[in-house]
Amino acid sequence: MEGDIKKVQSKILEIIKFVDEICRKNDIVYYIMGGTALGAVRHKGFIPWDDDLDIFMTPSHYEKFRNVLYKERQEKFYLQEWRIVEDYLEYAKLRMNGTTLIEPQFRNNKEIHQGIYVDIFILHKCPTNRWKQKKLFLGSKFVTAVALSQRNWKPKNRKQKIIFALLKKLPTKKIAHFIYQKIYQYDALSEDYQYCFFIDKAKFEAAVFERAWYDEYREYQFEDTYLFGPTEIEKYLERIYGDYKTLPPIEKRQQDVHAEIWDTEKNYTEYIK
Repeated sequence: MEGDIKKVQSKILEIIKFVDEICRKNDIVYYIMGGTALGAVRHKGFIPWDDDLDIFMTPSHYEKFRNVLYKERQEKFYLQEWRIVEDYLEYAKLRMNGTTLIEPQFRNNKEIHQGIYVDIFILHKCPTNRWKQKKLFLGSKFVTAVALSQRNWKPKNRKQKIIFALLKKLPTKKIAHFIYQKIYQYDALSEDYQYCFFIDKAKFEAAVFERAWYDEYREYQFEDTYLFGPTEIEKYLERIYGDYKTLPPIEKRQQDVHAEIWDTEKNYTEYIK
């Protein structure tokens, strides 16, 4: 297992180096985030058991990135776009063709690309008003729940089962579209704003970030290269993890593994039949 995950990590590193090269050439900014930022600070690279890599882009930089990517017409990678590809409402993935990384909820899905990837999450501006932030937070949680339900994600408790049952009775796509309009309206703010990331599993207090952390960027060592990250990466890690310097117990490490099947040499279509 350890040797295999290092092979996967080597492919992920190849993808992020490609992303980094495009961004540097075209004045596009991204920021390492989540476990990737944690790995950069604590391990100078991947968390040893981690099988993915996460970055932030603001909406304008993501749009610029996708346009450059499509203009170059390269064939080695595939951009799985959020809100465009079915089952991906919250974020994008840059996948490597000719590889496999199948997650349990997609094991029987023949319609989507399932190669090794780098996640691209959208970092939004938000007003400093806490009430407005909480409305955005609740709306984002609705979008996340809709996305999970579309992937046949299995509820883990009674409360989640009730929520997923209610979603089936609602015009979820229309509501999600309306929520995204509300989220994006704040990206035009030029003053009196913070940054936020409410999509996915983020809790409210850990998902609002200081403007100064992201108005500039720094470079951080990651394996044999350097990647962009927030200026105050330690404060960011404290915000989302608390005590980020202590290693988690072994059982928690296994929970952080995303893949059910991975292969660095064969295309995912070999496994989904």
